[in-house]
Formats: sequence, structure tokens, C-alpha cells
Amino acid sequence: MYRMYYNYLVEFLGAAFFIYVILATGNPLAIGAALALVITMTGSISGGHINPAVSIVMASAGKLPTGEIVPYCLAQIFGGLVALELYKRYRL
Repeated sequence: MYRMYYNYLVEFLGAAFFIYVILATGNPLAIGAALALVITMTGSISGGHINPAVSIVMASAGKLPTGEIVPYCLAQIFGGLVALELYKRYRL
């Protein structure tokens, strides 16, 4: 059960980092590098979905239990919202 919550935390942090890079840089190369880094680091832990659309597709493909869709998506959405708030508060 503890491992399950760890997956949500990893998805939250991965989404927050990725969205922050998008907001802060807008640079396609930086965004691509951030996505590759996040997927590499989170893939073996939580599946590296980082995006609610990806989580939904993985569940429909049978690679993610359907009971995990809502918690995964909420973690990813909240990660994006935290990234937005950090960006708004600390941008130069």
C-alpha cells in the first residue's frame, strides 16, 4: 500500500517539474529534454505517464488498473497546478 502512494508522489513531482520547465523556458529543446529526463527517472517507479491523457490511454490498454486512473490523474493535475503557482510566484 505504501508503494501505491509513492507512485502518486512520483507522478506529482514529475508533472510539476515538466510543467514548470514548459512555463519557465518555452524552449522546445529544454521541454523535450525535461520530458525525456522525467520519463527516464519515473518510468520504472510509476510508469512515467506524467500526463492524465497518457494515464487514461494506458488504463484503456490494460497496462494500468482502472482503479488507478483517478489518483494518477489527480496527482498529475495537482503537480501542474503547483508548477503554475511556483512559476507565477517566482518568475523574474
